[in-house]
Amino acid sequence: MANLVYKRVSTDQQSTARQNLVLDEAGIEDPVVFEEDSGTSSRLHPLQRPKFRELLTYARPGDTVHISEMFRLVRGNQHILDVLDVLHRDRLSLRIHDGAFSAMDLTARHPRTGELLSTVKFMVQTFPAAGELQRDLQRELTYDGLRATEAKGNKGGRRPAVPADKTDTVRTAYLEGPTSSVPPSWTTSSGPRSTRR
Repeated sequence: MANLVYKRVSTDQQSTARQNLVLDEAGIEDPVVFEEDSGTSSRLHPLQRPKFRELLTYARPGDTVHISEMFRLVRGNQHILDVLDVLHRDRLSLRIHDGAFSAMDLTARHPRTGELLSTVKFMVQTFPAAGELQRDLQRELTYDGLRATEAKGNKGGRRPAVPADKTDTVRTAYLEGPTSSVPPSWTTSSGPRSTRR
């Protein structure tokens, strides 16, 4: 029985570092890793993602699919139910190592009907809605905070590296190139500060 590890990030600015940490801590024996190309959309149905499809083709009954957290694989309710149906059909186990679903057996079925347990189905449908609510609230709060900051005459984001009253001096020095006359405010006890270009 193989241990199949699935990893994915939503944008090419993200990395799998956190997923790697969670999965490494899990101590998965002889993992076979399937990692989507950076930026594979979370909106794409999991069963249409190239590496997850490759994982399902590679898998054999009794294998276990490992993911760091549920949202690396699926986001919407129907996607979760679709994936669970395929895993059940192919007799694969699912192991989630972090997050809300990590303590649950999402592949549990009723012994007589073979249907997904009603409690599992309820949890599967509830947690993604709660996660979506959390993301939406955070986005709204961030937007409101930026608007409040702008209303006070400030700008959001990081503070400038050079104070506003020194930008003209810095710009002039940059355009003139290296010079021996360094303004006193740019020196430290160890001499002039380095200016990176």
